Amino acid sequence: MLKWLIIPVNVLISLFAGLMFDGDVNVRVTAPQSVTAGDEFQVKVVVQKGKVQSFSRFLQELPMGLKATAAYSANADFTFKDNKVRLIWLKMPETDSVEITYTIKVDPRLKGSFDLGGKFSYIDNNERMSVESELLPITINPNPNIDPSLIVDIMDFKEKVIPELPTGKEQNVACFREKPVPANDADNSYIVNLLVYKENAQKFAKIEEIVPQGYTALRIDSKEGMFIYKDGRAKIMWMNLPSNNYFIVSYRLVPNKAGIEAPVLKGQFSYMSDDRTIVKDIIEKDVMLASLTEEEIKKLIEESKVGNVQVPISELIAVQPKVEPKDCAMVARQEPVKKVIEPLEKKPVQKKTGSSINASDQLEAQEGIYYRVQVAAGHKPINIKAYFKRYKIADEVRAEEHEGWRKYSIGSFAEYKQARDYRVHIWNTTPLTDAFVSAYNSGKRITVQEALMITNQSWYR
Repeated sequence: MLKWLIIPVNVLISLFAGLMFDGDVNVRVTAPQSVTAGDEFQVKVVVQKGKVQSFSRFLQELPMGLKATAAYSANADFTFKDNKVRLIWLKMPETDSVEITYTIKVDPRLKGSFDLGGKFSYIDNNERMSVESELLPITINPNPNIDPSLIVDIMDFKEKVIPELPTGKEQNVACFREKPVPANDADNSYIVNLLVYKENAQKFAKIEEIVPQGYTALRIDSKEGMFIYKDGRAKIMWMNLPSNNYFIVSYRLVPNKAGIEAPVLKGQFSYMSDDRTIVKDIIEKDVMLASLTEEEIKKLIEESKVGNVQVPISELIAVQPKVEPKDCAMVARQEPVKKVIEPLEKKPVQKKTGSSINASDQLEAQEGIYYRVQVAAGHKPINIKAYFKRYKIADEVRAEEHEGWRKYSIGSFAEYKQARDYRVHIWNTTPLTDAFVSAYNSGKRITVQEALMITNQSWYR
């Protein structure tokens, strides 16, 4: 006797739709089957996206000892951090198929095999979906030029925590300033031209110049960078550097009155490399930068022996309160609180020494970009715990000495929005006012704007 299997119509529709959509979206990763340690190889990822149009992401985790750099990202934001390749699209390209490529550098001490895969995630009907690629086995052949005693299997590399081998070659990144020349205009201004040779640098970068007293800086050409003139500093900042190996930016120096001496400039160029901030002095040359070829620029870099420096020339911070009561600058303010987020814990990098602040109250440096909420600033020593207890501050307050002030702050936040919300919480629950968000890069103060650009985060009022 024949029995009929009855399936509800809505279940059939769901099964059918799922089969159709899964067939529309898939991801395929291709790469060489073998590579020699120390070499580079290219990875190609092809995403058949079907009807996916909005936010989506490709994620790939690599073993320790491999480093990825972007080649072609199909309008995605490419990052490589914590050994993860991430490509994020806010809006996918219109084509049905999207192809991306990037390069993986293999540490010269590696050997062994690993599987290369990846996951493509997207939004469908307000639900997060994901498709994984097939795993691609890759063999790393030992480098014949490396001492066999230094060679390590790729699966053991992480546990051994082997430091990077010195390359013996400094990255050819430099910034040159053409000696300022009069513009022959009625305002007696000077033109400042700067050439940036960026080599492989791609992400956040900044030019910062000290403008001599008596002059005002005005933008001429910033090559899509953000130009800022404030407090005697001229800055040009990029979230992503121009694609060319080198480019020229320029600004104008306008004297505030007649008879001012010709400007003498000092400045630095900073950029991100492997999540570290590298800072280099800007070198002034009496040459026409626009007439130089790339080979002449490289020769100029070699002759100048451009080196790295440890700290930037200045770290502009939010303006301090103008009124300074007896021992700390504080004023009351109220504003509704929307959301309170607890401070994040971060691992200290190094404890500062040589300060007149008690060691238990001293603010400690932390790795990377983070934010704190500054609640007060003053010149006289205070008993921190007793003082802020009067202001209903229950969280730990730490102190630092900066630009002649003792500055007191709370929290450690990886995201600006978290620090902003906590600042509002302080306004709403304590008598303190003019608390504001301060930003740090591995313990050194930077502007919130710079921190947002480095981390590609959004600003919130």
